[in-house]
Amino acid sequence: MKPLYARQPTEEEREELKQGLKSASGFTVRRSQMILMSANEHLKADAIGCRLGCTGQAVREAIHAYHREGVACLYAKSRARHDDQRAFDDMARERLREVVRQSPRAYGYDTSLWSLARLAEVSHREGLTDHVVSIETVSATLRSMGINWQRVRGWINSPDPQYEVKKSVVTG
Repeated sequence: MKPLYARQPTEEEREELKQGLKSASGFTVRRSQMILMSANEHLKADAIGCRLGCTGQAVREAIHAYHREGVACLYAKSRARHDDQRAFDDMARERLREVVRQSPRAYGYDTSLWSLARLAEVSHREGLTDHVVSIETVSATLRSMGINWQRVRGWINSPDPQYEVKKSVVTG
């Protein structure tokens, strides 16, 4: 395999590489060392790795990054994933909001009270999520939507059509 060397830096790049040697960030110092050793001393990646106590592959990746990005490669970038990791996308969140407002009986349950586990099952069954999510995921999603989820309190619901009138007369 052909040896890989860093291209010769311009004067501005060389100045920034020298400043990188004095950085408080270990990442920046190490990358600056790798690129300067490769460009100035024409050392192979494995030799630079031995000198700096890292692998030759790390040196090759730094050199490739230098060729691709210039001196911007001296600064560490975010390692966070850049794709959407939410279990519920925006459309599924709106559907979940509609589901919460309906009775669980409409979805085949024998109760009129939602639980987080039931919401997780219905979300999967209705195609809102790819798999049955945990109750913590459902809870966090509801919280992010501004829905304050608390343990359900049992309320008496009478089938008597006059229940509301009788209740208001008795309780005042």
